[in-house]
Amino acid sequence: MEQYKKEFIDFMLECQVLKFGSFTLKSGRQSPFFMNAGAYITGSQLYRLGKYYAQAIHDNFGDDIDVFFGPAYKGIPLAVATSIAFYELYGKEIKYCCDRKELKDHGADKGGLLGYNIKDGDRVVIIEDVTTSGKSIEEVYPKIKAQETVEGGIKIVGEIVSLNRLERAPDSTKSALDTIADTYGFKTCAIVSMADVIDALYTNGDKAVITDEIKAQLDEYYKQWGCDSF
Repeated sequence: MEQYKKEFIDFMLECQVLKFGSFTLKSGRQSPFFMNAGAYITGSQLYRLGKYYAQAIHDNFGDDIDVFFGPAYKGIPLAVATSIAFYELYGKEIKYCCDRKELKDHGADKGGLLGYNIKDGDRVVIIEDVTTSGKSIEEVYPKIKAQETVEGGIKIVGEIVSLNRLERAPDSTKSALDTIADTYGFKTCAIVSMADVIDALYTNGDKAVITDEIKAQLDEYYKQWGCDSF
């Protein structure tokens, strides 16, 4: 595992973004862990977070990218922080764009987008915090493609999340990220997966965070909800 991935796992714990216990998910599932990107609240945290995203994006997609798209709301600071970090680390100017939940009908920037207006010829990476079911892409994808004036004018290079939960997508044995890749035809990736987290904190860790009891809960959870690539 790359060093920055190990550091990112510690960073999530430090910021209390990744927690272990008993949590009810939006899907209704009872999960032994929970990740909340809304807990990154300080300038230094967002600065470091942007760097982790930038490193993972560079590793997976290179730098032939024009736009980072962050779906509202949590994706907005992620896209901005990553754009800043990518310039600092790799010297490449990449614009940010986000969607609006409600259309703006006044001013010079009216419409459904915030920041840069995506256009034909742009290469886009979608940045999200986490995906469990893959539902969010059903809203995001058409918003991006709606900016085309010719079919295929905008290329979605891929999508990245911070944590791949490695759970089955609805009606599938594959993870949500793998299902998105199959459905939409672009690469998906994560900074780290839950397999990485377990490896770092339990298998090769001191078991202070993921104890034997929590590991047993995780094992039981993934028996029921784990994808075929776990």
